[in-house]
Amino acid sequence: MQLTAPATRRTGIRDTDGMAVASFILGLLGLLVLNVFLGPVAIVLAAVALWRGTKRRGRAFLGLGLGVADLLVLVAFMQADNSVSWSF
Repeated sequence: MQLTAPATRRTGIRDTDGMAVASFILGLLGLLVLNVFLGPVAIVLAAVALWRGTKRRGRAFLGLGLGVADLLVLVAFMQADNSVSWSF
């Protein structure tokens, strides 16, 4: 007796497409707020999505680029402020 139905499709591809889109969105948000956290998360999600073979490669590359841009913006602001962290 089988309690669950067998899987009819692979959900891994769909998950990686979601990771690519999430990395793009988090990279965009990271340019505005919390770039110290959202930048690395966007980079990791994009790298995992690309490694798993997402169909949305362009979106994953944009998320990767935006994640790197988040960290570059953080470094630029820290250099302009002459501090190690944000000053409130």
